Amino acid sequence: MTTMKVARVQSFIDPLVCEDVPIPVPGPFEALVRVEYSGVCHTDLHAARGDWPVKPPLPFVPGHEGVGTVISTGDQVTRLAVGDTVGNAWLWSACGECEYCQTGWETLCSEQVNGGYSVDGSFGTHMLVDSRYAPIIPADVDLKAVGPVLCAGVTVYKGLKMTDTQPGDWVLISGIGGLGHIAVQYAVAMGRRVVAIDVDDAKLDLAKRHGAEVTVNAFTVADVATEITQQTNGGVHGALVTAVNALAFPQAVASLRRGGTVALVGLPPEQFPLDIFTTVLFGLTVRGSIVGTRKDMTEALDFFARGLIQPTYTVRKLSEINDIFAELVAGDITGRVVLDLTDE
Repeated sequence: MTTMKVARVQSFIDPLVCEDVPIPVPGPFEALVRVEYSGVCHTDLHAARGDWPVKPPLPFVPGHEGVGTVISTGDQVTRLAVGDTVGNAWLWSACGECEYCQTGWETLCSEQVNGGYSVDGSFGTHMLVDSRYAPIIPADVDLKAVGPVLCAGVTVYKGLKMTDTQPGDWVLISGIGGLGHIAVQYAVAMGRRVVAIDVDDAKLDLAKRHGAEVTVNAFTVADVATEITQQTNGGVHGALVTAVNALAFPQAVASLRRGGTVALVGLPPEQFPLDIFTTVLFGLTVRGSIVGTRKDMTEALDFFARGLIQPTYTVRKLSEINDIFAELVAGDITGRVVLDLTDE
């Protein structure tokens, strides 16, 4: 077989096209992977629409939550072998030489390559990975469920670390969608007490099932920050904002107690105001957090392998990708969608 089935972006205004393209040949440090499952991330939708200032080159294959089996390797590969189960990730590779790479912050490398964005990703039956960066999947895990951990999981795990909270602290998770429902689980597994905010009672019920002690519907509660402050006896110690609604950001900041930290991972199109006086007076920290390093990925996968994280997901076919994107836009997806590529 010399061709593979992919869902490819041909333009930023048209639907993705499912088509056959040549199977790539791995370079010196690369491995060719037969993809079995791939999660679908909101970032894939942004990529396909060209929403961000730096746009991916056309045409391209989205997807950075793929998992499958190595079927061939380049001549410089030493970390992986044929038969290994591996994934791809947003951090597909980095330069390995800059100050950020040398200090364990490769996610800030200006020369990084991003899976399903600047290099073809996992919306297809085969994908290339950089053997030095590809996540190695622990044995005996549910391969359908592991895909969301490779992006949503590691992103919220890193974001929670960036809140500088400790076991027993209150942490707010804003937005209980594909990222947020996993964030609740990581926070509980890390010993935090969780407040969950959303505008959908069904999603708040999901947060409760995953261990949230306090839930707040931002659509029906008049003053979200006051409600949270009362229920946590002074406000949360940290907050993680996964929502893509600009109103969620000032709500999270206002819900912090003095000395608290909010980590931002959601990327809404709007700007949001920051009350500088309160930020200074209360010693608050507002911090951006972008995915996670290779070390963060290993730690995030370990939580999953030990049964502490269980993404909520539905399994769909590659041919449904345009319908899935439409459902993402409408906010009609609970948890995560995983593409089944085993029969393609």
